[in-house]
Amino acid sequence: METIERYMEIANEAIASTRIDKAPERLYEPINYTMKLGGKRLRPTLMMMSCEAFGCHYSMCLNQAVGLEYFHNFTLLHDDVMDNADMRRGMPTVHRKWDVNTAILSGDTMLTLAGQMIVEKKHGAKSRRLVELFNRTAIEVYEGQQYDMDFETRTDVSVDEYINMIRLKTSVLFGCACKMGAIVAGARVADQNSIYDFALNLGLAFQLQDDYLDVYGDPATFGKAIGGDILNAKRTFMLISAYNAANDAQKAELNRLLAIDNPERNAEKIEGVTRLYNELGIPAICRAEIERYSNLAVRSLDKIAFDRDDRKKFIELVNMLIKRDR
Repeated sequence: METIERYMEIANEAIASTRIDKAPERLYEPINYTMKLGGKRLRPTLMMMSCEAFGCHYSMCLNQAVGLEYFHNFTLLHDDVMDNADMRRGMPTVHRKWDVNTAILSGDTMLTLAGQMIVEKKHGAKSRRLVELFNRTAIEVYEGQQYDMDFETRTDVSVDEYINMIRLKTSVLFGCACKMGAIVAGARVADQNSIYDFALNLGLAFQLQDDYLDVYGDPATFGKAIGGDILNAKRTFMLISAYNAANDAQKAELNRLLAIDNPERNAEKIEGVTRLYNELGIPAICRAEIERYSNLAVRSLDKIAFDRDDRKKFIELVNMLIKRDR
């Protein structure tokens, strides 16, 4: 296997080669812009790692790896429209740089391009399984996004509901990436399922780390302002756990702070909610859950007869993601 960093480089090189230079420019340039913004390239990296761990060269799944990254970025493009977000990875979002209609249409095109890459013909009979997995995963991601939007108007979201939402919105795409790599490599069905479970739990740990960093990260390394979830009163693991642990007085204070809707008082809102998180021990609760899901991910690897060095590479990725600062 290659190094994790090398897989990320390979993904970036392959994505750069897909640049679309044709008319209508207003349809394709936002796609080029979106894909050029970068990102961690975790999904193509997971797919290539899985493919090689099961004995097949990464090049055999490269089209699928790029296709899945196109799909991931399509979801971000449409999410930004739904969230009315101004920035993505430090740059203006597509609907801000162009307009909403352009963002929707370019996103639709990205989804179709992703499907074309997933169904690459050289995999013969495997292509049907790849498409079935992709379609099922896409629907699950949409379900997760709907739950996320539903939670915006609810104050009674449970931890279990939240975990299910991030499983659908984030984790299943990690699982899809690893399972696609295993399918391309011709791995046993039991191994395909085990590597899927590995990635599913990794995805949960990854998203919980994001929740944690949004409050306790360093803005200089996290890549965006801290406290965005607090300002939006977003139902994250942190906030739900705080409500569960708070007494009546603390709940009242949380509600008072979250009701603040004045940009000039943003600092007060963030500092006040963070202070309550600290009083309630929420950072330690969140860190414990991150550790639990990362351990479950590693246990799934134990079910696969991997080469020892390959297994170490997956564990290295787990540690890299749960200890990251951005």
